[in-house]
Amino acid sequence: MLDTGILKCNYHDIYLNGADKPHEIPVPFYVITHPKGHVVIDGGTPVECASDAAGHWGEVAKFFTPVLTEEQGCVAQVEKLGLAPEDIRYVVLSHLHLDHVGAVGRFPNATHVVQRVEYEYAHAPDWFASAAYIRRDFDRPDLDWLILEDAWGDFYDLFGDGSVILIRSPGHTCGHQSILVTTSAGQSVLLAVDAADTLDHFEEKVLPGALHSAIDAVRSVKKLRAVQRKTGALVVAGHDAQQWSELKKAPDYY
Repeated sequence: MLDTGILKCNYHDIYLNGADKPHEIPVPFYVITHPKGHVVIDGGTPVECASDAAGHWGEVAKFFTPVLTEEQGCVAQVEKLGLAPEDIRYVVLSHLHLDHVGAVGRFPNATHVVQRVEYEYAHAPDWFASAAYIRRDFDRPDLDWLILEDAWGDFYDLFGDGSVILIRSPGHTCGHQSILVTTSAGQSVLLAVDAADTLDHFEEKVLPGALHSAIDAVRSVKKLRAVQRKTGALVVAGHDAQQWSELKKAPDYY
């Protein structure tokens, strides 16, 4: 578990109808080591934002302000773990929002895995969602893409061994996916990502502030709660500062 610093935003961006006050959230990403090739999930904020957030993100950087150093960029942190960029087999993208695409195009041998509906929507979003998608970050037809089709179902087994399961969980975006990981020690970890920005969202106490569909968001949390009950997984919320401070971060691991 790693992060690319923090994102300064407003409290009501995270909690629907919440207070109008400054707020800060962590921007996590994850690395999974596997005998058949390693996985980077999302990659956090693109490293270009360390030197010129406004130049990379445009006007949205006034409202969502990233705070990170170049050493906190995705590739630098992966290399610090002793992994070469060439060692990464998959970049799994929960969705294509601007703070989740830091790994795109950074790993030369990687297949990029995303839901079809997310990939297509990100290229032509509606006006209310357009600021969250920075097209230069993901409009890369030169990359190797694995586009998950609706007909493939709600659960996709990345390696075919049950270790990494991608779970369709729309609501935050129309094509969001969460990730269920089973470690070599047998522990289940459910990376909800932005299907549940905070544990309050996961525990059905409040709706998140950034929504494509409130109904889909509620139903996706219900699905993830069922997965958690079945597996006993540790649930990791997408941007919960309190929980993030308590989790085991790299170089420690689960």
